Amino acid sequence: MSRSVRLKRVLPAAGALVIGVAFIILMVNLKPPPAQQPGDDALRTVRVIEAEALPYRVEARGFGSVTPARSWRAVAAVGGRVIYRHPELESGNLIQAGTRLLEIDPTRFELAVAAAEAELAGIETEIRQLEQEKKNTADLLALERQRLELAEQELDRVERLARTGALSQTRRDEQARATLAQRQAVQSLDNRLRLIPSQLDHLRARRDGAQTALARAREDLADTRFTAPYDIRVHQVEVELHQQVRAGELLFAADGIETAEVVVQVPIPQLRQLLGAAQLPADPVGVELAGRLNLESIEAQLHLSANPQVRWPARVSRIASGIDPRTRTVQLVLSVADPWRSARPPQQPPLVRGMYVEALMSAPAAEPRILVPLAAVHQGEVHVADADDRLRRRPVELLLSQRDLAVIATGLEAGERVILDDLAPAIDGMRLRVEPDPGAQRALAERAAGAAP
Repeated sequence: MSRSVRLKRVLPAAGALVIGVAFIILMVNLKPPPAQQPGDDALRTVRVIEAEALPYRVEARGFGSVTPARSWRAVAAVGGRVIYRHPELESGNLIQAGTRLLEIDPTRFELAVAAAEAELAGIETEIRQLEQEKKNTADLLALERQRLELAEQELDRVERLARTGALSQTRRDEQARATLAQRQAVQSLDNRLRLIPSQLDHLRARRDGAQTALARAREDLADTRFTAPYDIRVHQVEVELHQQVRAGELLFAADGIETAEVVVQVPIPQLRQLLGAAQLPADPVGVELAGRLNLESIEAQLHLSANPQVRWPARVSRIASGIDPRTRTVQLVLSVADPWRSARPPQQPPLVRGMYVEALMSAPAAEPRILVPLAAVHQGEVHVADADDRLRRRPVELLLSQRDLAVIATGLEAGERVILDDLAPAIDGMRLRVEPDPGAQRALAERAAGAAP
């Protein structure tokens, strides 16, 4: 084979090989270099605050619906026709105390009062007559007894004379009959006088019955009129003018506006923290706590669940029904005084029945504790910067957490620098660039003291 022929065969293969090598070199040069992993000694900038024991307020929250402290259900005690209905007696209206709201036809009850008064007056007259008769009979009996005494003396004288023969037997018998008649007259008056007390007792019993009937008739008459006993807000109305109503029928319902109440469920541990553990027994189920707790130490406020900016100052007034052993909660009743007088709609509406609100209760803690932002706690650990500005992971135990605060029970000492930033990865011993954050330090102390975040 000639040389020229061999060159024609080798040159294409060599060219293809050169092109392939050149392509490989080009791809290697264009490939990005591998990512550089930061070493343990790479500096990371972190914000820190100094751990310190702070006075703080323990908080508890609960939800509930507003109810009036006093409610009035006007139920008809007597039947009859409605002859008056106040024009403002409509649902939602406010009505002042003392306003006449409704009246049922009082005619038959006025007649019943008149009849009872007449019956009582007649009995009183009979009692006075019988008491006068008693006095007259007693006076007459005294006279007849004097006459009997004289008759007895005359009978003795006549018998002595008859025994000596100076007086006939006929005269003696006449005097004996006269004396016997006088004795009978005295006994008759005495019997009459003995019967008068029982007759008076009977009349007095009739008088008591008449007085009871009169009181009942007057009460029925009073039950025909309905007057607002205190300032009210009408809740519902079930009666119309000229309507015939029956005894026991609901006429209208109204709520007092002086005080509104909310019942909230508070877990026993939160209540213990609010009031201090020393004031509660270890297992308070079944123990009546109302007289043992200083509820005045708890500050409270309510706000609308849908709008936290709308708030009302409140106070914890009482424990509603002790402790529920199933849910381990206590029902606290929060009261708001004069929710209508302080209202400024629409910015500050009044508290009305059925409004759903959230209650925030707080009380000063028994002693200062180390507090950190809740975001600084990572799965039971707090990251701190040591004296060499290296990260250290501190396992901690929380006493409680509320809002964005964590109260540390153990694991963190005062003076340690707590890292606020979330480091990923957080490698124990990694070097840090530490920057104190005085603004976060002040905000933590303010929130601990109870200021809104």
